[in-house]
Amino acid sequence: MPQIESLRDTLLATPLFAVALTLTAYLLGMGLFRRLGQPTWLPAILIAAVFLAALLALSGIPYPEYREGANWLTILLGPATVALGMPLYQQLPRIRELWRPLVVSLPLAASLAVLYALGIAWLMGASQPILASLAAKSVTAPIAIGITQQLGGSIALLMGGLLVTGVAAIAFVSLLARWMKIKDERIIGFALGLNGHAIGTVRAFEISPTAGAFASLGMSLTGIFTALLLPLAWRLVGVIGMSVTS
Repeated sequence: MPQIESLRDTLLATPLFAVALTLTAYLLGMGLFRRLGQPTWLPAILIAAVFLAALLALSGIPYPEYREGANWLTILLGPATVALGMPLYQQLPRIRELWRPLVVSLPLAASLAVLYALGIAWLMGASQPILASLAAKSVTAPIAIGITQQLGGSIALLMGGLLVTGVAAIAFVSLLARWMKIKDERIIGFALGLNGHAIGTVRAFEISPTAGAFASLGMSLTGIFTALLLPLAWRLVGVIGMSVTS
């Protein structure tokens, strides 16, 4: 046992082990995802997350130590998000055609994405740190992490919320699109990006480049809108709450 613990500590001393563990889980998830016929309700990232959790549990590696090494991968989220500007530029004429409905729908949808999560959690008796961790669950990770830090929430809980939200968004957007007979890839893509952030955007690119571009637009605008207004609204609600209780 001491030798195993010593080996584990040696491996965790470098971020390469956490990165390799993450990539291994992702490759296993992608392999199983393809074998299952690429079901929309079970994306590869969810399978990879389960594999990663199992690997951490079996190896006895504490999550905080793993996360410290895996932060190198988190740094890449920013450039990857910015790179989505290329398909946006390619689809700019189509985006201009729909700028009015996009401007109207975005604030409503982004606000509802925050309100329903906080409402459900509040009704279930969630504490303020948990509410702060779930508020930005529909925003892409690089922006959501910054928002959650401002609100005083838990990054680990946020990441779980991001995963659940992305997977649920893929399933529900696909189901509702079929039920409502919506075939416009622009609408489907925008809904996936707005509600499912990066996970939904990946799914949108699997549909078509047009859907992916509009998903990128929805994800980007939701992130900007939420980053600008959510911290202000959070402080305002806190001030009002303190005034009422006093």
